[in-house]
Amino acid sequence: MFPPGTNPSQDATGASGGVLIPTRFVWPYGGRRVLLTGSFTRWTDHILMSPVEGCPSVFQTMWNLTPGVHQATSSGGALQETTSRISESDIEVSRHRISSFLSTHNAYQLLPESGKVIAFDVNLPVKHAFHILYEQGIPVAPLWNSYRGQFVGVLSALDFILILKQVHMEHCFSQLGNHGSNLTEEELETHTISAWKEAKQQLSRQMDPCGRTFQRRLIYAGPSDSLKDVALKILQNEVSTVPIIHSSSLDGSFPQLLHIASLSGILKCICRYFRHCSGSLPILQQPICTIPFGTWVPKIGESNGRLLAMLRPNATLGAALSLLVQAGVSSIPIVDDNDSLLDTYSRSDVTALAKDRAYAKIHLDEMQIHQALQLGQDASAPYGFFNGQRCQMCLHSDTLQKVMERLANPGVRRVIIVEAGSKRVEGIISLSDVFRFLLG
Repeated sequence: MFPPGTNPSQDATGASGGVLIPTRFVWPYGGRRVLLTGSFTRWTDHILMSPVEGCPSVFQTMWNLTPGVHQATSSGGALQETTSRISESDIEVSRHRISSFLSTHNAYQLLPESGKVIAFDVNLPVKHAFHILYEQGIPVAPLWNSYRGQFVGVLSALDFILILKQVHMEHCFSQLGNHGSNLTEEELETHTISAWKEAKQQLSRQMDPCGRTFQRRLIYAGPSDSLKDVALKILQNEVSTVPIIHSSSLDGSFPQLLHIASLSGILKCICRYFRHCSGSLPILQQPICTIPFGTWVPKIGESNGRLLAMLRPNATLGAALSLLVQAGVSSIPIVDDNDSLLDTYSRSDVTALAKDRAYAKIHLDEMQIHQALQLGQDASAPYGFFNGQRCQMCLHSDTLQKVMERLANPGVRRVIIVEAGSKRVEGIISLSDVFRFLLG
């Protein structure tokens, strides 16, 4: 038996030298004494794994492996460490079967047996709308124009972020004696959703090739649309949800809002369908660190090329809101000086500022993130990820199936990959990452 931390210089075949890859084995299932063995020890020698400091139920060890595929067993359970990428044939087989399922099932599958949907009239004051978003715990709501008799758009937490930034800019300009934007704190009290959307259109300055401004049309789906079409609409238009709208008239009049579809609802259908035949999808048991998706810190997993944005708890709320908009992400990990996960700040968290009109009493460059997070929590609740399930975490050795099942839970849009024990952030996998990979 080898003690923890030691590694013979020879590889599994008895040859010395060559390229060796340091590989971490993690056993998160507890135990008094955990031993690791595998093809790299000829299945005869055993490696003693060590408890992780601060997390006695998690054991780990580092071992140098030759490039390739190795099998390992630890403490009565099976582990598989793969140092090579998943095969293209396994990816294509899995993608074909998932695509076939999504193409043959429609959006009716997403409708719950009972529930409610919330829509706003475009003449509702913005402040009332965000109070409702916060109180109902929803991040987005469709907009109804009673004059046109149509749904014309959506109001989301991103709108509230842009409004707060506009009010903040106006405050800064007024201190300099200049006139900035045309939306002040006083106007926010009476500003309607319709007025804000018109102002947003001017601010975005979206132009067509002829130089004319245009208004983004409502992205929606019908109940008979396939799940694949719904998923592609969400991905291609870079939105988080699409309303499911039904009209019995050919001209689309008298539309009925049936549901707000999201990628998590579609993923739940996939998980439910393939749960008892997971063997038909070879990629489901693949460790996520070997799959080319997600955003990772260097040398941990197969990154999508984007930088992993993180902030300290003493960073300002203004910095967090700017990063959410500029990086085009829905959530930012909040970490300590060792990059260990404390909490996350998401777009939807901004609606907590509607509570007691907090938005009118704060300055974005003075309030810190940890203070902003506490606005949406009970005063007696502990700070950070111990408060409920705000931070959905996993290990880089976890399977794709485990990550998909977590992302299929309502309200979960991303999982954060952490190191066992230290909870040091290693990466993030979002719903859109999973679907872009699955749909190719």
